[in-house]
Amino acid sequence: MLDVEEYGCSVLIQVLRFNDTPVCILKTVLHHQTQTTCWDHPKMAELYQSLADLNNVRFSAYRTAMKLRRLQKALCLDLLSMPAACEIFDQHGLKQNEQLLDISQLVACLTSLYQRLEQNHSHLVSVPLCVDMCLNWLLNVYDTGRTGKIRSLSFKTGIISLCKAHLEDKYRFLFRQVASATGFCDQRRLGLLLHDSIQIPRQLGEVASFGGSNIEPSVRSCFQFVRFVRTSHWHYAFPGCLCLTLSLSLTMT
Repeated sequence: MLDVEEYGCSVLIQVLRFNDTPVCILKTVLHHQTQTTCWDHPKMAELYQSLADLNNVRFSAYRTAMKLRRLQKALCLDLLSMPAACEIFDQHGLKQNEQLLDISQLVACLTSLYQRLEQNHSHLVSVPLCVDMCLNWLLNVYDTGRTGKIRSLSFKTGIISLCKAHLEDKYRFLFRQVASATGFCDQRRLGLLLHDSIQIPRQLGEVASFGGSNIEPSVRSCFQFVRFVRTSHWHYAFPGCLCLTLSLSLTMT
């Protein structure tokens, strides 16, 4: 553990190494002026402030889309193709949705991911900073209890939601993560996917615009007349505003 000075703060960090590359994992930050602590990297705190500046955008779908787009670019995930992301998932054996990934596993996956991006975008990607930022964001979204672990499904949902790909392809990939071998999904599994998906706008302070964090009504509407949902049909029953928002987040410039 180290205590260093950075951005006018005392930053308590733990240094891990992956393939001989040092990666700094932020634990707590003590701000000198306010004498308060937080969990966010100073650069992440700056990003959140810039996202808050978008709150004056009137329409919720556009406002959330603009926040997602800014977040996507700040994490350099707009450079990540879905095939590249899937290769990283397979490389690290992320097969079981309920598998819990600890900090070292998350760092390993993210380091592989950003090293891949750095090969083609060395002028845009700083591997240590991107790993810190993306890890910070994932933990804020999926580890609100600060256990230091998130589920494999949550990790993949977060990365795929912000990667560079067509919306339809994202739907297919995410649905396959919870579908059975025959391509069908029951209420429990779809509920897990919708729960992880809605955490992204929730963390941005926009969940109220999409029906709140209770996904049960959406799940029930999907299964109102059927027992199972098929891969090719499920996204038509997905909450409409969230579909629009995720779509806009990848097309706005």
